Amino acid sequence: MTYQGVLAKMQTEFGDPIQYYLVFEDSFLNINQLLNKEIEINFTGYQCLNCGKKKKIFRQGFCYDCFYSSPAVGDWIMRPELSTAHLGIADRDLDYETKAQLQPHVVYLAVATEVKVGVTRKSQVPTRWIDQGATQAIALVEVPNRYLAGITEVALKNHYTDKTNWRKMLSCNGESCDLIVEKSKIESLLPAEVKEYFFSEKNDVYDLKYPVLNYPAKVASLNLDKTPSFQGKLIGIKGQYLIFENGTVFNIRGSEGYTVTINV
Repeated sequence: MTYQGVLAKMQTEFGDPIQYYLVFEDSFLNINQLLNKEIEINFTGYQCLNCGKKKKIFRQGFCYDCFYSSPAVGDWIMRPELSTAHLGIADRDLDYETKAQLQPHVVYLAVATEVKVGVTRKSQVPTRWIDQGATQAIALVEVPNRYLAGITEVALKNHYTDKTNWRKMLSCNGESCDLIVEKSKIESLLPAEVKEYFFSEKNDVYDLKYPVLNYPAKVASLNLDKTPSFQGKLIGIKGQYLIFENGTVFNIRGSEGYTVTINV
């Protein structure tokens, strides 16, 4: 069968294992059902996820103009401590930023390759952890806006990384860590205005299991601009990556806005 459309990040469903779906305008594909099967991916063009025009993608699925104008990719996305909607100050669009920033956010610890700190909207738990390829995660605080989450993350980055080594994440099943013990060290590290939001007694640890048949010893990333046609046997899905038998990995989220045909 042939599927075609514009790539956007895979939709996920928490389970054992996690279920993955590619959703196109007129169809969808459960990627888990393709494990141990040959897949052919052909790159056919671009379509900006924001304006819908067939313009070359610059970053994050957006064309150059939209990347520098849309509120959906403001600096506060990657650096939540720069959020200003709680002060009534706009970055690009105050209405959009108010809706996005003034909602409950969670600061968490997660393990993909090592313990890392991160921020996500409460509504994105556990989706955010799945997208990062984390095998374990625990919430530390739930705060009412993105700014408070951001300054918490900044404080904890002095003690934990905020990055994931994607190559290592895709070539192993993750390291084990006692996140409850790690969390017990956190309260004294929090900014004063965040301490009241600390989950002192809530110690729910998420265990995340991915549909991976085998982990490759080495991985090499598929770039559709350089390799517009690729075929391989799918052996796993983790984070937002497809993992193939020959060690090739394809970052779906890194290719958002690319139009493709997929033959299965």
